[in-house]
Amino acid sequence: MFDLATLAQTVARHGPTARVVVAAHKGSSPREVGAAMLVWATGQSGTIGGGALEHQATEHARTLLTTKEKSLTHTALGPKLNQCCGGAVTLFTEVFTRATLPAEAPLIARATTDAPMPLAVKRLLATARNQGTIPSPQLCQGWMIEPLAQPQRHLWIWGAGHVGRALVHTLAPLPDLHITWIDTAPNRFPAEIPDNTTALPVTDPANAVPLAPRSAEHLILTYSHALDLDLCHRLLLHGFQALGLIGSQTKWARFQSRLRALGHTPQSIAQITCPIGDPALGKHPTAIAIGVAAQLLRPRATAAQSLTA
Repeated sequence: MFDLATLAQTVARHGPTARVVVAAHKGSSPREVGAAMLVWATGQSGTIGGGALEHQATEHARTLLTTKEKSLTHTALGPKLNQCCGGAVTLFTEVFTRATLPAEAPLIARATTDAPMPLAVKRLLATARNQGTIPSPQLCQGWMIEPLAQPQRHLWIWGAGHVGRALVHTLAPLPDLHITWIDTAPNRFPAEIPDNTTALPVTDPANAVPLAPRSAEHLILTYSHALDLDLCHRLLLHGFQALGLIGSQTKWARFQSRLRALGHTPQSIAQITCPIGDPALGKHPTAIAIGVAAQLLRPRATAAQSLTA
């Protein structure tokens, strides 16, 4: 998937940015076709895997930052890099600036050489535009074709304390995920947040509940039990895909009683999972985040039942 939003943000922050994508492979490969990383003068993000392959690709990408050239390279992992994968990988590297960012479209298509667009690529683009049929990433007759990345899951994290920060730090790298992060004031958030995370400061966070899509998944971990309860109450009325609440068994027992008093049925209240995280991992914020991340990586059908292991 071509993550245009992250690429644009990286170019805005760091200037000319090389994007390295796995265009094709034969045999065993560290990553799948479409896996990509971004490289700029002083850093990089993402991964194409492979250790030595990635190191070589990073160095090559930096040489292109000044020339703005594009490059299609073929590497036999065993003979050339002494990697045990044994396959061969084709990498496509191109440099983007503010002026050369591609336009947003269902499919992002670029020539790896100066060859004109072949009929096969024109057909793929027309089918995507007219019928909504999106092919997988592929190298097609000298052109790299990639679907535009779109968030498939929306996660709302309520609270920017220690656990909230650990969750965002751990979960933000997951693909196809957009995080909305809510707290009471801008100074509650760290100075820098991930590209796929939107900070939403709201004096009364419960007032933001109507903004959430009903397909969103929620994690509630604010500094206030009263606010946690209000959020649970409003989200039960609003609707959601999944809802997890931080707390002890004692807190959860009290919340169930209070939610029943607010008119919610036991069946409705049972949609909430409390406590979040895997208790076996402990109560450290990072341990909680790891437990939640493990559940989010399971199939959506499972995640819809519970945000915890």
